Amino acid sequence: MWHPRSVRVATWPRLTRRGATLVIVGVLLFAVSLWFDSRDVLVLAFVGIAMPAVAALFVALRKPSLAVTRRFAPPVAEAGGSTLVALVIKNRSRRTFDGAHWRDGVPTTLTAAPEAILPAMGPYESMLPSGDDTVRVEYRLRMPRRGVYPIGPLRVGIADPFGLARVDRDVGTAHEVVVTPRVTPLDTALGSAASVDGVLNGLQLRTHPNSDELIAREYRYGDPLRRVNWAATARRGELMVREEEQRGDPEARIILDTALAGRARQAGHRRDADDSPHFGFELGVEVAASIGMHLLEHGYRVRCDRLDDPERGLASGESGAGYRLPGGDRLLLEDLARLDGPAGAAGARTQSAAGTHSAGSRGRDARMPGFAVLVDPDEHDARSLVALRSSIEPAVVFATEGVAGGIVDLLEKADWRVVRVRRAAEIASAWSGTTRPQPVAPSRPPARRPVAPGVPDAS
Repeated sequence: MWHPRSVRVATWPRLTRRGATLVIVGVLLFAVSLWFDSRDVLVLAFVGIAMPAVAALFVALRKPSLAVTRRFAPPVAEAGGSTLVALVIKNRSRRTFDGAHWRDGVPTTLTAAPEAILPAMGPYESMLPSGDDTVRVEYRLRMPRRGVYPIGPLRVGIADPFGLARVDRDVGTAHEVVVTPRVTPLDTALGSAASVDGVLNGLQLRTHPNSDELIAREYRYGDPLRRVNWAATARRGELMVREEEQRGDPEARIILDTALAGRARQAGHRRDADDSPHFGFELGVEVAASIGMHLLEHGYRVRCDRLDDPERGLASGESGAGYRLPGGDRLLLEDLARLDGPAGAAGARTQSAAGTHSAGSRGRDARMPGFAVLVDPDEHDARSLVALRSSIEPAVVFATEGVAGGIVDLLEKADWRVVRVRRAAEIASAWSGTTRPQPVAPSRPPARRPVAPGVPDAS
């Protein structure tokens, strides 16, 4: 809910080109009047100098009383899309407010709408119906990349009737618009498993060993045929489907590289003043968003943790408990949108040895699907993933171009499946590639020892 606040002066009154020209002419006439001792010219010089000064005083004292309400459609936009910004401006004064210009304040990374004339508002204005003190203006705002952007306050430019001076005033408050990362549709395969139902059933069998004893229910229109319980169908003489899946609580885990410790170590220092977007980091966020939305649509509770601290959620302690439908898809995308840029590795090591041991000592029955999205990790981050391997199955790493070859070799030796992703267009194919069997290096025949001339070969 928007609450209007009092108008404050954004800048001091300034002269327009017309007013500045009039002042220059007045100064020249004043010099001419002194040179030729002409009082008539002196009067014209006084008028040329005084009128812009009076106009500046007029706009400085003119303080409109406006209330602004801002709405977005849609309220949450996707990166690369746009949102329609609708402004409802109400004149709370008894006097007519006209002759002003408006322009909404937006960050420098976004393209603002061009300045336009604000329609007259008030009981005495002639263009709109009598008593109409509210106008509605709107513009479309394009969102190039993810993030949370403050939109506003509304800047109103007030000028005098002769157009000699102008002052800009900020009206209302700013409002945040959330731009979520792009989501790429993925295939129904999950990791190295044949299908989502296959992993889901495997988790249930480990969680509920006696789930086969549950009573199956009748087949309903829309149920997938792969859930048909053929044993119960043979006994009942009608199609029956498995009902035990409702007892399971499938969970998957996404680990995102947010620190980029490898880059910080190579650079030797953090560049806090560098606000330019990191291509690899933004690509990693898109990969995490696509995987998370895919898993949520298939009934999983998704945990999305940081690589530098695997027991900590993305945004807050609540996000560490996981996301699930309904509502979890929106919360996940908003947390990813609010995720800051690369944080660096200075002082980011908060995971204790006890935490690593507890994560790696989970039993095989507690395994869950795990997906790590790496941008530029160091060896410490890679060893943290190696320690988590025993609690994750299947274990897939999506690595961008910034991941060094030594890190990839270390993870592959620990039985992590590493898939390269170089750009956003490869996310879907990389996800599909996790279902293909890993290539096995061809075995080489044993080398034969050289045999001296004249000696028979024993082989």
